[in-house]
Amino acid sequence: MRPAAPRQAGFTLMELLLSIAIIGILAGISAPFYQSFVQRNDLDIATQQLVSSLRRAQSYARVGDGDSAWSVEITGGNVILFKGVTYGTRDANYDETNALPGSITPSGLSEIQFAKFTSTPNTTGAITLTSSTSDVRTVTVNAQGMVQQ
Repeated sequence: MRPAAPRQAGFTLMELLLSIAIIGILAGISAPFYQSFVQRNDLDIATQQLVSSLRRAQSYARVGDGDSAWSVEITGGNVILFKGVTYGTRDANYDETNALPGSITPSGLSEIQFAKFTSTPNTTGAITLTSSTSDVRTVTVNAQGMVQQ
């Protein structure tokens, strides 16, 4: 009697192909959900950056930092906190720029100045951030300078 050959452990080609196919199907199904999550997250982060810049400008103006008014400009996919009354006459050495993701479109107010010491805004209204998935976040500034999202 011949001794039995040792049994080889491993996967068959069919098992390997089936596993790869299942992983591919799961990845294909989850990719759109992941993309939607990323865009909503980008919108939330952009909203927080905008609110933070507005509140910092208001705070800097309230304490008279640099003996000047402070402002925020929303332009060209950027939120720019700057020292001065207008973007054109600002002191660019104090600029703080936050880039908005390419999938976010801002609309509404584009420049808000906060007066030195009183920190009241020169204008009131809303800034709307819209993502490419049509999700919307709105940030409002009232006459007292309160920033709300």
